[in-house]
Amino acid sequence: MIERPSPNFNERTLPVSLLVLHYTGMESAEAALERLTSPLSEVSAHYLIDEDGGIVRLVPEEKRAWHAGRGWWRGITDLNSASIGIELVNPGHEFGYRPFPEPQMAALIPLMGEIVGRYGITRGNIVGHSDVAPARKQDPGELFDWERLARLRLALPTPHKYLVDPFWTDGGFLLALERFGYDISAPEAAVRAFQRRYRPAILDGVIDGQCRAILLSLLTGGDKAAALRQQQG
Repeated sequence: MIERPSPNFNERTLPVSLLVLHYTGMESAEAALERLTSPLSEVSAHYLIDEDGGIVRLVPEEKRAWHAGRGWWRGITDLNSASIGIELVNPGHEFGYRPFPEPQMAALIPLMGEIVGRYGITRGNIVGHSDVAPARKQDPGELFDWERLARLRLALPTPHKYLVDPFWTDGGFLLALERFGYDISAPEAAVRAFQRRYRPAILDGVIDGQCRAILLSLLTGGDKAAALRQQQG
């Protein structure tokens, strides 16, 4: 692990309960590092992981890095105080978005495992930047392998079994989405963020039966709970 301290941090006011994943959205790793360590940018993260798997530590975990900005998750508004932020080098949607390579994912997984264990972060609080700021952000995006993390219990898995459409109204879906954790003040953006995470094949911001069924399953325990209910029924 390489140390490249950023001056962009201050003191936390909340205990760590979230882990937020980002992509850098810049044309190179060095450009991202320059921005994350420049006092003029006023942005930072705790860690940056290059596409070759190299890890750079920018801000000590006990400090409040400036990575999440304005956002909301499960009632938390000071996301920076409550979270660890990890930046993944990727040009993002503006500069040629591409899959996250194996060396990068292989470096991310043990780092996440250590952080999650250290702070007792629940799977529902391991989120992408787009989850906590749906109206502003798209990262880490639809190509990020959340399912790989889910198999290692480092993220919530997307439900696939026993899906049932509850036929909520659009308003009912949005209330359920807020209950799950999302800021719904920009409804279409919130729906698209949910899709980007749990139904990345179609990112249209439209509430449909599949979205309703996935969200219902997530709120009621996912595939394992659904399978248990089937057995008991």
